[in-house]
Amino acid sequence: MADLEKYRNIGIFAHVDAGKTTSTERILKLTGKIHKTGEVHDGAATTDFMEQEAERGITIQSAATTCFWKDHRLNIIDTPGHVDFTVEVYRSLKVLDGGVGVFCGSGGVEPQSETNWRYANESEVARLIFVNKLDRLGANFYRVVDQVKNVLGANPLVMTLPIGEEDDFVGVVDVLSQKAYVWDDSGQPENYEITDIPADLVDDAAAYREELIETAVEMDDELMMAYMEGEEPSLEDIKRCIREGTRTMAFFPTYCGSAFKNKGIQLVLDAVVDYLPSPTEVDPQDLTDEETGEPTGEKAIVSADEPLRALAFKIMDDRFGALTFIRIYSGVLNKGDTILNAATGKTERVGRMVEMHADDRTELTTAQAGDIIAIVGMKNVQTGHTLCDPKNPCTLEPMIFPEPVISIAVAPKDKGSVEKMGIAIGKMVAEDPSFQVETDEDSGETILKGMGELHLDIKVDILKRTYGVELVVGQPQVAYRETITQAVEDSYTHKKQSGGSGQFGKIDYRIKPGEQNSGFKFESTVVGGNVPKEFFPAIEKGFKVMMEEGPLAGFPLLDVEIELFDGGFHAVDSSAVAFEIAAKGAYRQSMPKAGPQLLEPIMKVDVFTPEDHVGDVIGDLNRRRGMIKDQEAGATGVRIKGDVPLSEMFGYIGHLRTMTSGRGQFSMEFSHYAACPANVAEAVIAAEKEKKAKK
Repeated sequence: MADLEKYRNIGIFAHVDAGKTTSTERILKLTGKIHKTGEVHDGAATTDFMEQEAERGITIQSAATTCFWKDHRLNIIDTPGHVDFTVEVYRSLKVLDGGVGVFCGSGGVEPQSETNWRYANESEVARLIFVNKLDRLGANFYRVVDQVKNVLGANPLVMTLPIGEEDDFVGVVDVLSQKAYVWDDSGQPENYEITDIPADLVDDAAAYREELIETAVEMDDELMMAYMEGEEPSLEDIKRCIREGTRTMAFFPTYCGSAFKNKGIQLVLDAVVDYLPSPTEVDPQDLTDEETGEPTGEKAIVSADEPLRALAFKIMDDRFGALTFIRIYSGVLNKGDTILNAATGKTERVGRMVEMHADDRTELTTAQAGDIIAIVGMKNVQTGHTLCDPKNPCTLEPMIFPEPVISIAVAPKDKGSVEKMGIAIGKMVAEDPSFQVETDEDSGETILKGMGELHLDIKVDILKRTYGVELVVGQPQVAYRETITQAVEDSYTHKKQSGGSGQFGKIDYRIKPGEQNSGFKFESTVVGGNVPKEFFPAIEKGFKVMMEEGPLAGFPLLDVEIELFDGGFHAVDSSAVAFEIAAKGAYRQSMPKAGPQLLEPIMKVDVFTPEDHVGDVIGDLNRRRGMIKDQEAGATGVRIKGDVPLSEMFGYIGHLRTMTSGRGQFSMEFSHYAACPANVAEAVIAAEKEKKAKK
């Protein structure tokens, strides 16, 4: 059996363009996994193997690869930075034990790095920080360290200091060993020498070392007492303390360098081995109850001697068939084993198992706790399903995915592609849980829903290239919602007498607006048995089904509380069906009286602009009904944060580039739903009515 102490399952995550893929590429070169480094800007990076990734120079799906450093096995997942593909980061963090957060030396802590950092905190993943691109104009290591403290509220433990900056960046000082690593200009990672610290950095290096030791010894009371009495701890002790603090997320060891120029990567790899936890050192995953999803108190202990437990975290379709990526938490999996899918209750036989290196693969006959592998040809497994030993069924904590906020209507260009499109979209939905598809029953249109314009743009591109389906794409649609603003007390009676048994149900109810984001709540305060208990679920169901279509324009209704306080029933004619129909009638009768209101999705927008265009950008956001929340000046421009309705943000990148001569950038993510102004609401409602009239 392999030694689990020597495993490191890590992910690399950051904002768009901070250098994740380039860092991964350098790690693969250093560990001897590849012999020629590919560059992202040439479209040749190993982990960006989709056509769309090579063309656009961005990462779209997370890719897994394995390499070795100092006798340790590193399973690395390179994740996308773009907000539209956050789900890829989220599902990767779920199965990793540690991570490397990459920050751009000049951009610092950017909006998407905040989101990913928050996900990593929720998943309790230990991390190192790598401040990259220190050779770039405007790069400043110390400013980024301050941002990590202030913006992320994290505690960075500075392990290396940069020697020189921007064009003069030549190497780093290792604070712990007090030695300088200086690279020559050949661009080869192995061409460095270890020298004494440059004179101008000696004082800084000593100060940072003292701070490092003070922070580290807080992990061990005995060492701390000895240190306060003037006794310097040994290097082993310091490293042990740093490892403990990293594991418990008390601090995050922080490194610097330039991945593109091959400077400083070795120290990060050493840190992965020295400080990030092995699979056995991470708090084990909870096992949950199948029905309720609540933790049962049992844990999936990481050990090869336990029964098999694994989580499917990603499904990918490639030229060899369907691949299911799994992380094995405990036990051993052999080729030919029969395993149980806890979510469906069906068993499947494991035909082929492979270890992935981007899109190449190596066949395996066995895998064990701690491994991240792919199984070929599983039939009914979806993202988030638990795979386990049929004799010991269990369910691992499932994954929760964000709701899509934008949709487009599509239709195939020719009739012959309808079936082909259906099959292709089915595969794509299985691969990406944040991508949803539904058919509009009235018009028969296919509606694609996703996390943003880029997300849907790429999906349409994949359909065209990979599956050969040409689509006609409609205008992007906003996912509006409705709610109510007034409380109403009302009564409704449903009765039907026409030969045979009749139907009777009378309900008295109060409807009132709920708290924001509270969803639908139903309670019954009926006393004296005027409505028998067994009919409550039917009444609740009647109301709940109707919430899908609001009274204004047929959008789903949010945040409503309904209280059933009285009613009447008939000993013979009352039935669950009669009360369900009564609830539906009551909804139609009362919701229009409750001051219905249209809600629109509001996006948290973060715009970066050069200083001379700040006025134009703010003026434009105000015209788009934006609320400016915050402005902060950086070295190379200004970041403006605000809340803007999604409906006003379509095609924004084009306008922003025009206003800022191509230098502006922005990112946005869903924040909350808020009431539409009257004029906007009228236009939306009128458009919906017209659509329905056409049908």
